[in-house]
Amino acid sequence: MNTAALLQDVRRERRFFLSLAVPALVLVGLAAILPVIWILRQSFLTMAGDLSTANYEKILSSGLTWSAVGTTLALSGATLVICMVLGIPLALTLASTKTRIANRVLILIMLPLWTSILVRTYGWLVLLRRDGLVNSTLQSLGLTDTPLPLAYNFTGTLIGMVHYMLPLFVLPIYAAMRDIDNNVIRAAASMGASLWHCVRTIILPLSAGGILSGSTIVFIYTLGFFITPAILGGGKVNPISVRIDRTLSTFQDWGSASALGVLLLVLVLLTGGMLFGLRWFLMKGARHA
Repeated sequence: MNTAALLQDVRRERRFFLSLAVPALVLVGLAAILPVIWILRQSFLTMAGDLSTANYEKILSSGLTWSAVGTTLALSGATLVICMVLGIPLALTLASTKTRIANRVLILIMLPLWTSILVRTYGWLVLLRRDGLVNSTLQSLGLTDTPLPLAYNFTGTLIGMVHYMLPLFVLPIYAAMRDIDNNVIRAAASMGASLWHCVRTIILPLSAGGILSGSTIVFIYTLGFFITPAILGGGKVNPISVRIDRTLSTFQDWGSASALGVLLLVLVLLTGGMLFGLRWFLMKGARHA
């Protein structure tokens, strides 16, 4: 078979697989792209229906908007940091155990994802509020005299977000660490490398792709969190998602709410671009190394 025939077969296979993807592409276009286009158009419409940039001028000149942006970034960043502190050692432990045991532990880790986020958030509210289980236990043991402020604030919101995102952070890191050849670690240990040296110079660099993938999932996903801040924040924690809801429910201002939605979308795109750029840079450096 000549080269031209081979190229024709390759093009035929590509067209075939593309045809299989058409239903999914249509669904994505209808369910995702069209609403974004509608929101973008709505953001330039005033309440009277006139085209204008007044909505953007209003939200960008408001201190509440930039406060919401700061709260959004602070929540996402803090969630990511705590997930890294808790998730990387957990993934390392799972990767170093037997597959049978690791699979059972993974089931326990994934259990929270099988429960509605609304139910889990209210569950944390029951645990963390002033008369909740945590404060009642601490007071009954004599560890505290007064209830700790664990709910209706930044701390309670952060706890709920970490609880939701930790399994999603652990999975890609565990997969990356599981693929590391144990012979490399044994070779380093046989040459006198300590456990911490093996982790720092072998395991973490080789699993950097998984860590960055998990970090991207956590940070970008939490930028748009609504239910957890709305319930556990108690009106005191106001990221962009909560501000959009209040703009609609209080003022019925679709234009300003759409402009805030576009601002959140831009924030997600910028953050995602930076994280994917960092991943490309790290992967390129690893290939050259």
